[in-house]
Amino acid sequence: MQSLWMLLASLMFAAMGACVKLASDLQASLAQIVLFRGAPSVLLLLLWALATRRSLRPKSWRLHIARNVTGVCSMWLGFFAISVLPLATAVSLNYTSPLFIAGWMLLRDWKQRDIVRTIAVLAGFAGVLAILRPSIGEDQLVGVIVGLIAGACAALAMMQVRSLGRIGEPEWRTVLFFSCFVCFTGGVGLAYQGWPMLDLAGWLTLVGVGLFGLVGQLALTRAFGLGSALLTAALQYTTIIFSALIALVIWEDMPDWMAWSGMALIVASGLLSTWRTYSETRIMQGQTVAATANAGAEAPDEGRRV
Repeated sequence: MQSLWMLLASLMFAAMGACVKLASDLQASLAQIVLFRGAPSVLLLLLWALATRRSLRPKSWRLHIARNVTGVCSMWLGFFAISVLPLATAVSLNYTSPLFIAGWMLLRDWKQRDIVRTIAVLAGFAGVLAILRPSIGEDQLVGVIVGLIAGACAALAMMQVRSLGRIGEPEWRTVLFFSCFVCFTGGVGLAYQGWPMLDLAGWLTLVGVGLFGLVGQLALTRAFGLGSALLTAALQYTTIIFSALIALVIWEDMPDWMAWSGMALIVASGLLSTWRTYSETRIMQGQTVAATANAGAEAPDEGRRV
């Protein structure tokens, strides 16, 4: 069941990306797209929190602000990349966030010479280069750079989400505050850009961005809550495959063998770095449990000696 929830989340996020690209093609502004991405989550979570009388007070404003700034930057930049690049390429670049986390850990602990992370980072960015080679035109280089920055911002946001989890912040409140910040930035963008007039198809794509994003977020949260976080993190890369299939159907955009190879390298290196991170986390948790058990076993002896 956990796998099915994660596959559903991946399909929904791929469909959301397709709606982002379609909305952009239909002259919707980036601010409109961002606003519609956050609005359904705000309405649903706020109504649910009020109905169940849950506290809206965060445990740490500082961590929420840091998470929201990096997360919203990643969203704006990622949506821009989707609007100017082939869908599968843009989604692949957005999923380089584990590589940036692995690279940061290598720089932090460079004396340990972690071979696994080194291989993951090198292979991942070799995949990026495979995607970038001649099939990407000069007019798309800005989109590629923006997509990579979006991946880096997503990595920072992921680390902030982990920090919020460690202090006991519930997931729903993290998503609610993030969605509120998303809507706020979308509103600011609209105040600056104005509200472009759209036809029915444009409105439908904006609604699709919000609904697919909301269902994907709920399914993702459900998947992570059911079992192995490592399995869930691995299955999220199926978003790239779903995106490529959707792009093939809608835009008849078939990546060539080198682009597929680059995507495969990004997926493989992302899985490798994710596995490494979760393995280290489990080892650290095991050491903490062992230390606690030893301390509890030694305490009675010390009491008897006294």
